Amino acid sequence: MKICITGSLGLVGLAATKYFLNRGNVVVGIDNNMRQVFFGNTARTDINRPFFAKNPKYYHKSIDIRDYKGIKDIFKKNNFDVVIHAAGQPSHDKARKKTRLDFEVNTVGTFNLLEATRNYAKGAVFIFTSTNKAYGDNPNRVELIEEKKRYFFADPNFIGFDEGLSIDYCLHSFLGASKLAADIYVQEYGRCFGLKTTSLRLGCITGPLHASVKLHGFLSFLIKSLIKNNGYEIIGYKGKQVRDQLHVDDLVLAMSEIIKKPVKGEIFNLGGGKKNSASILELIEIVSRKLKIKPKISYKKKPRLGDHICYITDYSKFKKFYPKWRITRSLDSIIDELISYEQQKLHANS
Repeated sequence: MKICITGSLGLVGLAATKYFLNRGNVVVGIDNNMRQVFFGNTARTDINRPFFAKNPKYYHKSIDIRDYKGIKDIFKKNNFDVVIHAAGQPSHDKARKKTRLDFEVNTVGTFNLLEATRNYAKGAVFIFTSTNKAYGDNPNRVELIEEKKRYFFADPNFIGFDEGLSIDYCLHSFLGASKLAADIYVQEYGRCFGLKTTSLRLGCITGPLHASVKLHGFLSFLIKSLIKNNGYEIIGYKGKQVRDQLHVDDLVLAMSEIIKKPVKGEIFNLGGGKKNSASILELIEIVSRKLKIKPKISYKKKPRLGDHICYITDYSKFKKFYPKWRITRSLDSIIDELISYEQQKLHANS
């Protein structure tokens, strides 16, 4: 197969590129190091280029996805079987400060890729990395109970949020709005033009090669902060907000299943589920115990705009469509891997 992967040097794109190259596919990677523009030098992705520098089946294109002419030229010269769109602006805070940039990257960039697919790769499988922020703050309307170290669902039978959750009458944040607009375009190109499109509404995706920063890459940044600075700043909800974690390799395995059995204009919630969920307080406790430290924790009372209090993914719809897929990485193994990676990196730089 010939596969186009946008954001090919970021967390998801990098993992997808490695996976499909290792299986003998040709990958055209599109990544112009925009993450450095969003978050500064510590978030640059161009340092990952050496992973593929000697691979004859990888072709890198430093093109901005907002540049339709550049995107069109790539698609005209390649007969893509798959398009994995993993590029985007991922931060609540950045979206609010740079609304036009956020809209152009997330919405217009996605539109450009859909148009290029429709005109030059109509038979390709198109997978979009959307977000659970598409639901805005509607998850916060579910009745919760406050426990000692976390918030949790008051209904003991409620396992998490599925695709039936409303996207209306809520505060999305500008990030949620731009990603939702793109998400809906992905659906429409499937339903109106017959493209094989899928939107994956993702929870927290993580892995050791995440170029995490304070404004994005929650678990990786938390671990990095505790290792380097013996401290972490909690923002809002007393640190009791809950997230489920999905290892990026498990996300790529899900993408592989979609490629085998594509759908048209479909959406799926995908995340770590209840077993891979934890609050910030719980994660700080787990990591601190593993590191044998007593961290210095600071607090900001005001939460991020549109932030979720307790979000756990119900991925049962995805399992129904793709029963062979399963989560292979537990939360504990994810944490161990991130700690090991950060410690090795710190040792190598000392």
